[in-house]
Amino acid sequence: MARVGLTAERLTLAAAELADEVGLEKVTVSALARRFGVKDASLYAHIKNARDLRVRLAALALDQLADRAAAALAGRAGKDALVAFANTYRDYAKQHPGRYAAMQIDLDPETAAATAARRHAEMTRAILRGYKLAEPAQTDAVRMLHSTLHGYVSLEKAGGFRHHPRPVDASWLRTLDALDAILRNWPTDT
Repeated sequence: MARVGLTAERLTLAAAELADEVGLEKVTVSALARRFGVKDASLYAHIKNARDLRVRLAALALDQLADRAAAALAGRAGKDALVAFANTYRDYAKQHPGRYAAMQIDLDPETAAATAARRHAEMTRAILRGYKLAEPAQTDAVRMLHSTLHGYVSLEKAGGFRHHPRPVDASWLRTLDALDAILRNWPTDT
């Protein structure tokens, strides 16, 4: 095993590359073992099982996106922060489709707390504080933002917008304008 230098980190990075190349659903322990030219059993000294590998991949992707989003948000507020965050999210999903898919897997609360998921939530809430949203409106807005961004990115990736001549980027910009307008005019709780 030392001859190929296997580590959990190296396996996770290789799984991330494989996921981006062929899709998350095709990332298996066997496929990863073939990539390294070793038997499946060789990997189990570093990962527990396929689920462990996917969780590690999700954590890697969450970390990478959180780092990019933090850099994009630095010094920004309001709509400028919203657009920077949304564009970073969309760009990451386009550049790393397999990693993006891994970020969507259901993580148990303890695992999620140990990943950058908390950083994503904190950044999103920081953006929303710029719109002066407090709880419970803030939680509702976090869910709306995630649903809108994920929905748009997923439909775009699946080719759902190919059937109309309007450029997808033009619709994206209008979507961000609409999100900004909604957040600036969030309904007050009664």
